[in-house]
Amino acid sequence: MSATDTPALCWHHGGVTRTEGGAVTSGEMSQTPGQVLPTAPSPSTRREDRLAWLDALRGFAALCVVFDHGSTLVLMPVRDYLYRWFNFGQFGVFVFFLVSGYIVPASLERRGSLRKFWIGRGFRLYPMFAVALVLAMVGYVTRYGTLGGAEHDPQSALAAWVLMLQNLLPGYNVPNVTWTLSYEMLFYLLLAGLFSYGVHKRSVTYAFACAAGAVVLGGVLPMAVFVRWAGPSGHGAFILNVTVDVLILGGVALSVFARGTWAIRVGASVAALTVLVLATFDQTYPYPWSATTILALMFTGTVIYRAEQFSSGGATPRSPRGLPATGPMAEAASVSGLSRASGRLRDLVTPPVQAAIVVVAVLALTVYAGVWHGQQQHQSHVWQVQWVTSVAGAFVVFGIGFAARHRRVPRWFAWLGLISYSVYLLHPLVFNAYRAAYGPVPFFRHSHSIGVQVLLFAGLVGVIIALSAVTYYLVEKPMQRLGRQVATRFPAAAPATSLSVPPAPYATVAGAGAGTDGGGASAADGATVPDTASERDGTSTRDGAADAAARSASSSSAVAGGSGASP
Repeated sequence: MSATDTPALCWHHGGVTRTEGGAVTSGEMSQTPGQVLPTAPSPSTRREDRLAWLDALRGFAALCVVFDHGSTLVLMPVRDYLYRWFNFGQFGVFVFFLVSGYIVPASLERRGSLRKFWIGRGFRLYPMFAVALVLAMVGYVTRYGTLGGAEHDPQSALAAWVLMLQNLLPGYNVPNVTWTLSYEMLFYLLLAGLFSYGVHKRSVTYAFACAAGAVVLGGVLPMAVFVRWAGPSGHGAFILNVTVDVLILGGVALSVFARGTWAIRVGASVAALTVLVLATFDQTYPYPWSATTILALMFTGTVIYRAEQFSSGGATPRSPRGLPATGPMAEAASVSGLSRASGRLRDLVTPPVQAAIVVVAVLALTVYAGVWHGQQQHQSHVWQVQWVTSVAGAFVVFGIGFAARHRRVPRWFAWLGLISYSVYLLHPLVFNAYRAAYGPVPFFRHSHSIGVQVLLFAGLVGVIIALSAVTYYLVEKPMQRLGRQVATRFPAAAPATSLSVPPAPYATVAGAGAGTDGGGASAADGATVPDTASERDGTSTRDGAADAAARSASSSSAVAGGSGASP
């Protein structure tokens, strides 16, 4: 399901209150007469506290995906009952995508640099992905795992894994959950392309467009067009995968290393358009409307983030037509009465109001898209119910987490979010090993009472969490630290301001008569949040002078996934 660190953003105009009982919260500190304020928490502490609710969401979503796969081996009676109404795996993935949309864009905005953004993404996602692939290969060799067919065409598989686009190319999802990483990469590449033109903040427009696309195009878009043309394996598949790798890597490299604005835009555009064509015509799993639905969820997460930033004072209101609040233009507008009307419209349709409208609209459109197109594909009534409850449930749970973002979060819950990427990638390998043990271990071949099954499932989850903790502390965390060190040694390919356009007004909903929700400067919102929840480990602020220059930019963290849709 994949998504890095300065503490400039105070979400409600205050510091962070440390709480007792092993819980964390972000709140406003007040001083009463005679009270001695405690020593200000460190920057890493403030970051950890502020985004603990996101870690909790990621950890919860990861456990839902674990239950989805694990309940096919044990707890099957429980699964048979619950899955009449609810698909835990689908729900968990949707939560991941909402979290990624909320977190990832601000990471790019904070840096104001495509180069630093891609360095952060690479060191965040690829090391653990590589470890998961190696462990899957070990499992296959020892007959305690599977490669899903990749062993028959390793060249094409490796070429698809280079960019994690195996779900959009002739490739193999190994482990099986890595299909979500393809959509994470889709989002990253599109976001980088939008950023290069300074239109990345028009989140309202993109969320609506993708949700509408799920309805209008979801039933007519083909799947696996290029896969069928090239063949699922062999030379054709390998050539297709390498061609895509060259186009996207070449585009990313040009956007990262070029110094001219137009060269950067050309590179980012080539990469973004290539992956957009793949997502439109060459999805291999799960449904034709998956890409548009997922992008709608991710951009909705971004809309919510921008509304939160606006409410916290991180953005300056502008009139819907982009008219300045003061100066000769404002005076001229007031003569005609336009300024007064624009002000009223601005007061009514603020970013928080827009976010509420977008959430309702995207929820309605994506639910309708799944049900309608599912009926056309003869999906069962149970499937349709699962779709509705999974999408709606993801929005509800994310909303609950957002509403409770200033409340206490148990440390163990937030910690699950830190290791959620490892949990997400490793749990299929553990379940494969358990499945392979059916033969040689007689105990696993017997039917067991529900109590024994609960204990078995708890034991498997314990193994998954233990292995994930090991890989997080030995692989993820050190590589994220290394990525930050590498990023500080590379100045931005072009100043942030060279890629920006004059700030555009916040977009209103269709028919409200305003423009966009900000195509503004690539780094100018005065807010900063860490790049990924799993990167807030106490060392992430040591970026030196190079990173200090970017601290006026807005930021956020990532999953796939990472976030990370992925954790």
